[in-house]
Amino acid sequence: MTYTVLSALLGYRGWFRTQRAYLHSSKIPRRNVNITVSSGSVRAKMEQSDNLKSLTPAELRLLIRSEDPRIRNTTGLANGYQQANVIILPDKLADDFEEFCQKNPVPLPLLYRSKSGQSSCPPLAKCVDIRSQTEQNYWSSMVSFYLGCSFGFEGSLKEAGIPVRNVEQGTNVSMYKTSLFCVGAGVFRCPLVVTMRPIPSALLDAAVNVTHLNPLAHGAPVHIGDPAFLGIQDLSKPDYGECVDLQTGDVTVFWACGVTAIEAILSSKPSLAFSHSPGCMFLSDIQEPSINPPSESTNLTTSEFIPRCFLISHNPLLYSLASQRAVNKIRKMEKIIGEDPGQRGIKALFVEDELLLSCLALSHASSVAITTGFPTHYMYSPPDETDGPPGAIAMASMLLSLGKKVTIITDRRAVNLNRDIINECVKKGILKTTVPLVTFEDCGADSALQFLCHNGDPKYPRFDHLVAIERSGRAADGNYYNMRGINIKHLVDPIDDLFIAAKNIPGIMTTGIGDGGNELGMGKLKDKVKAFMTNGKLIACDVPADYAITAGVSNWGGYALTCGLYLLNSCPSHRRYLTRGLLQPINKEEQFQDWASNLPSVIKEELLLAKLMSLGVRSGKTGHLAMEVDGLTFHPTHSDIITRLLKVTHDE
Repeated sequence: MTYTVLSALLGYRGWFRTQRAYLHSSKIPRRNVNITVSSGSVRAKMEQSDNLKSLTPAELRLLIRSEDPRIRNTTGLANGYQQANVIILPDKLADDFEEFCQKNPVPLPLLYRSKSGQSSCPPLAKCVDIRSQTEQNYWSSMVSFYLGCSFGFEGSLKEAGIPVRNVEQGTNVSMYKTSLFCVGAGVFRCPLVVTMRPIPSALLDAAVNVTHLNPLAHGAPVHIGDPAFLGIQDLSKPDYGECVDLQTGDVTVFWACGVTAIEAILSSKPSLAFSHSPGCMFLSDIQEPSINPPSESTNLTTSEFIPRCFLISHNPLLYSLASQRAVNKIRKMEKIIGEDPGQRGIKALFVEDELLLSCLALSHASSVAITTGFPTHYMYSPPDETDGPPGAIAMASMLLSLGKKVTIITDRRAVNLNRDIINECVKKGILKTTVPLVTFEDCGADSALQFLCHNGDPKYPRFDHLVAIERSGRAADGNYYNMRGINIKHLVDPIDDLFIAAKNIPGIMTTGIGDGGNELGMGKLKDKVKAFMTNGKLIACDVPADYAITAGVSNWGGYALTCGLYLLNSCPSHRRYLTRGLLQPINKEEQFQDWASNLPSVIKEELLLAKLMSLGVRSGKTGHLAMEVDGLTFHPTHSDIITRLLKVTHDE
C-alpha cells in the first residue's frame, strides 16, 4: 500500500505512509500544485505581511504553496472560512467511501466529491488544481473527497469570546483515536477520531451553540467531560497533532474529526491513496455560518432546537446535551407533578431541574437498579402502599425499550408480592418482558460494595444508576418512619446502604423520588423537610441521592421521568450526543413507535392499580383498599395527571 500525505496547499511539511509505518521526513520533496496566481507585487505584499490571519484563503494557499516557513498548520488561519480534509482514492473505491461518509456524516461531512480525474473543486475554491506533478501519472483514475474540518468553526468561537487554546498556544489541535467504531460501508471500517479543545466551564453552552450552527465543520461536540468515556487514557499523548494544555477551569470538549478518514484508509489498505497531513487543511473560499443567524431560517438555527449543556456527573466528569425544546417540555412536566392536591406541603421541597438532570443521567446509563416499597400500613399484610410500584414499573418499561438493563431491588418480605406484580404486568403487556428481582441484606462491612460491583471492585460496577421511588428512607437516628412518625424499621431491609456506598463509587449515579421527605434519596433536601414538613425533624430521610425529584404523589415522578426519557431520546441533539455522532442505521418510525408504546397510559396504570388492590395493597394516606393512591382516587386525579403529562410529551 502506498499512502502519501499531500503538503502543497494543505500543510507545511511532507508526510509519507507505507506498510502502515507513519514516517515524517523533511527531505521528501514538496508537491507542486497548479494554481493561478496574481501579480508579483501581490505575492510580495503577502510574503511581507506580519498578520497571516488577515489574509484571504486564496492568499494563504499561495503562501503555503511557496513553502512560507511561518505556516506550520492551518489552525487559526482563514477565520470565517470552512477548511477541509482531503482524501484522494482510486475511483473503484469512491462509491464505497462516499457511502461511508453518508453513514457517518458527523465525523465525515462531505463538502465535495470530484469526478474521476478531476483536479479542481469549483464549489469550494476557484483556480485550484489539487494535483502535484509526481501524481499526474495516476490522476485519470483518482477521485478527490473534501470533508469539513473543525478549524472551520474556530473563527466563530473566537468571535463569541471563547478562547481557542491550541491557537493561543501556537500548536496544532490534539487528535485522538477512540474506542468507538464508525458505521462501516464496503471496505471502510475504522474507529472514530476526535479533536479536543479545552473550554472554560462557564462558556460550554456558548461553545455548543456556536459549533452546532456549523454542521459542515462537524457541528456540536460529541462528548464533554472525562476522556475515558471515549477510550482515551492519556491526553498528553495525542495520536495526531500536538498536546494542548488545559487552563484552570477548563473542561475537555471533544468534536468528531475528519482524520477519521485517514484511519479508514489505513484499515482498507488501498493500493494507492493520498491525504492531507492532520492539522494542515485545504483552505476553501466558503464562509462559515454566522453566529447570529435569523431565527426563522431553519430548525438548526431556531432557538428551541439549539442544544443546551448540563453537568450531570462530577465523578467521572460528564456533561450532556439536549435541545431547548426538550428541556422546556421536561420543565413543564416538573411543574405538573409538583402540584399538591393532597395538601401535604410538598412544594416547599421543590428544586428546579432535578427531573431534567435525572432524565439526562438515566439516558446515559446502561444498567439501572430500581427500588420501591413503603410499608406504611404495618398493621396489615401486605403493609405496602399503592404509591411506588406503578411508577417503578413505568420507568422499568421505558428503560428496557431504550436498551438498558433493569433490575428491581426489594425487601425479602416483599419478594412474592413484587414477583406477582411483575408477572401481571408482563401478562397484561404493561411490561414487554420480565425484570430480574433481587434482594439485599447486610452481611458485613463490604456487603453494599459486593452487591454494587463485580467482585467488590469499584472499577467494575454492576449498575450505573440507582433509582428509589417511594422507598422508605433511613432517618438520622437509624430508624424508618411513616408520615405519622411511627417506626417501621422492622419491615425495611437496609437498601439505603447501597445509596450510601454509591457515593464513593465513580460512575454510579442515584435518584430519589418522594412526596413527603421521608423517602430514600430525600436526604438531599433534609433541611427543608425538617423545616417545612409535619414531623419533619423526626421523619426526614438522612440518605441523599444525586437527584431528588419531589412530586405531589411519587408515582407521578416515575411517570414524568418515563416521559422525559422518551423526549430526550426523540430529541435529535441529545440522541446525536448520546451516540457520539455515530447513529446506527435504524427504522426511526418503528423505534419511536416502540418507545411510545412504553409510555404510561391511563389504561395501563388503571389495570396495575386494580392488580395492586387485588393483592391487598392499600392507599397510603387512608389505608383504603380502593382505586386510589395517597387518598386521591384514580379518576379524576391520577388519570388527569397522566393525561396532561402525555399531552406535553406529544405536543409539537
